[in-house]
Amino acid sequence: MQNIEMACREFMLSAELADTAHDITHIERVVKVAKALALSEQADMEIVVAAAWLHDCVAVAKNHPDRAKASKMAADKAVTFLQTLKFDETKLEAVHHAIVAHSFSANVRPTTLEAKIVQDADRMDALGAIGVSRCMKVGGAIARHLYHPDDPMCENREADDSKYTLDHFFIKLLHIADHMNTESAKEEAAHRTQFMKAFLERLSTEIS
Repeated sequence: MQNIEMACREFMLSAELADTAHDITHIERVVKVAKALALSEQADMEIVVAAAWLHDCVAVAKNHPDRAKASKMAADKAVTFLQTLKFDETKLEAVHHAIVAHSFSANVRPTTLEAKIVQDADRMDALGAIGVSRCMKVGGAIARHLYHPDDPMCENREADDSKYTLDHFFIKLLHIADHMNTESAKEEAAHRTQFMKAFLERLSTEIS
């Protein structure tokens, strides 16, 4: 498995990035969390690790019209690459599903334990301090304003994260913990969400 991981890492280092929030450090964090979850949940480590390394091997920007197709394209590319490594053919379909299902945009429900773990690991990286940092990086990359000047915390308006980065917290980030699949992920996700709420409270104070 070590040789597979090394090859996957080199492959990802040469891959095009959707943005700097999805660079190799993001991949490495997802792999680390996915491994821990796989051990805890007694999942197939080979499937989890391969899917975690390759889940973002096709780059599509968050505001691109083809964003919903990105995980399917990544899954296809990942399987083609793994075949060159003589990866276990019987596990390729499971790797493909785990990559397709990891994405919010694809709206595909994970049906295997391994897919649930990869989804949880990827979503964990959208939470906590690293989640706040990545959200800001993506907002900058697609030229969103930081917040609505009259109602930063969406108290009296509908959130719109196509225009304001802070709105993304209210539309998506603060709700991720409620949808974690595995018991192993739920507690950490709750802790990270509390950090983000504290960040928003502090930011609200500074803005006002």
